Amino acid sequence: MKRNKKIMVCVTQQKSCERLIDYGTKLIADEADELHVIHVVKENWKYFGQLEEKDALDYLFEVSKEKEAMLTVIKAKDIEKALSQFATKNEITDVVMGESLEASEQQNMIRRLQEKMKHPVHFLIVPIHLDDDSEIVSL
Repeated sequence: MKRNKKIMVCVTQQKSCERLIDYGTKLIADEADELHVIHVVKENWKYFGQLEEKDALDYLFEVSKEKEAMLTVIKAKDIEKALSQFATKNEITDVVMGESLEASEQQNMIRRLQEKMKHPVHFLIVPIHLDDDSEIVSL
C-alpha cells in the first residue's frame, strides 16, 4: 500500500523562503499528498522580525495559497519541540529546510530538530543558493 506524502516546509521570516515552498511543491506526486508550510517564532519575539508583520504574514499566506499549501504560524518557547509536535500530529513524512549557516552542531537548527523528532522523517536540506548545479541534501 502506497503511503501518501505529508511534507512540512519550515520557513522563517525571509522572503527567500519561497524557494523552500517551491521545492516542497516539487515533492508532491499525488493529489492525496499534503504540503504544510510552518513558521514557528519564539515567544516574546515578533512573528516576522524586522518585516512589517502584516506584510510578512500576507506574503507567506499568498505564497502558500498559490502553491496549495496549508500555512501554520505558531508561537512557542521551544521552536524545535513545536515543530516536532506538529510533525507527529500531522504524520509528516518529509521535512524541507534551508541550509544552516551555523558553525557549530549545537546551534544547527536542523540537527536539533532531528533529535526532537518522535518518528522517522526524511529531511531534505535545500542549499542557500539553489540553481541547476545545486544538490539537495537528503538526511
